[in-house]
Amino acid sequence: MIRLHHCPQTRSMRTLWLLYELDVDFEVVQHAFDRSLRDPEYLSLSPAGRVPALEIDGERMFETGAITEFLCERFPKANMGRGPDDPDRMAWLVWVHFAETISQHAAALTQQHIMLYEDAMRSPIVMKLEAARLAKCYDAIEARLSTPIENRDYLLTSGFSAADVSVGQAVYMSRHFAMLDRHPAVAEWYERITERSEFQKSLPKAGTGLYTQDFYPAWEAAG
Repeated sequence: MIRLHHCPQTRSMRTLWLLYELDVDFEVVQHAFDRSLRDPEYLSLSPAGRVPALEIDGERMFETGAITEFLCERFPKANMGRGPDDPDRMAWLVWVHFAETISQHAAALTQQHIMLYEDAMRSPIVMKLEAARLAKCYDAIEARLSTPIENRDYLLTSGFSAADVSVGQAVYMSRHFAMLDRHPAVAEWYERITERSEFQKSLPKAGTGLYTQDFYPAWEAAG
């Protein structure tokens, strides 16, 4: 039995997309992104009160990178992981975990634009800095995808994998704050992977996500 604890448009979407790609049976427990994640019952699953939390065969996991590695090892037939002897193993690990580098900046911007409920709490400087840091992350992906190696339609030379899922979901979140117009290779790759039916299944239903608009520009500092 696999049970995913999920909030729409959060890091748990990464695990949801991966589970669809693995084509395994699972159930989803959807939570509101609020103080209920601090309830003792949920904290027994995820001690920091964050999503995702994964229950599998009587055990529990949290942290998306660890969940990704475990699921890919547990269900290898889908070829979403890369084993220790695979030439792409090192790159797979790097990109699976680079997703969290991207996500921390998107999370900071989500807090600034959405979670802070009074304008006086928000910082135009933080907004601009974090958006610029997302652009630097896009630079790294652009460089990877622009390398003139055959079959570099995905992050790995060997093809689509959980690395694309992890980074792709992080970019999905980040596009609310930093556009891809200056990163053509990233834009093409992102369009390619998000056409997949498994990604489409992981999208939130109308009215259930965190974001009420497609893009949130950084504020201008008061003069």
